[in-house]
Amino acid sequence: MSNQGKPVAGAPLPSIGFDTLDHGRIDFSAVPGWRALIVYRGKHCPLCVRYLKALDGMFGDFVEAGVAVFAVSADPEDRARSQQVEQGWRFPVGYGLSVEDMRRLGLYISQPRSAEETDRPFAEPGVFVVNADDQLHIVDISNAPFARPDLAGLLGGIGFAKDKGYPIRGTL
Repeated sequence: MSNQGKPVAGAPLPSIGFDTLDHGRIDFSAVPGWRALIVYRGKHCPLCVRYLKALDGMFGDFVEAGVAVFAVSADPEDRARSQQVEQGWRFPVGYGLSVEDMRRLGLYISQPRSAEETDRPFAEPGVFVVNADDQLHIVDISNAPFARPDLAGLLGGIGFAKDKGYPIRGTL
């Protein structure tokens, strides 16, 4: 068992950078404005495909709301690329998330059950929403693929927080 910390609501998200398929290297902390980082398990996960398909269906809504969206996994470039081509995702897709970065983000990390699943440790799902003041506004970390925030609810909550100045919760 690992003794890992978790990101603190209201603080800056730990510095994280990753390579993307079509947008070069992203330093997530340097992206201006509201932004969301969706960490997914990888190509081997059918629940991730369903979740990212829903995200892609709402991608325009996130853009219209002024929220930059990124997804990242530990998959190598070839697996991430083949999945993006198969699915036609429009949001930036990152790959090669390191175990060190997974730990820095406070993610749960799993070993593959077999070589057919994947050939490396991978992160369980996580969603991180950073506001325009570079503060971690929303954090959702799961240890299993079955528990993830509803994307419509997430987008509605971001809109409410932006429009009404809703404070960052969970800071006590």
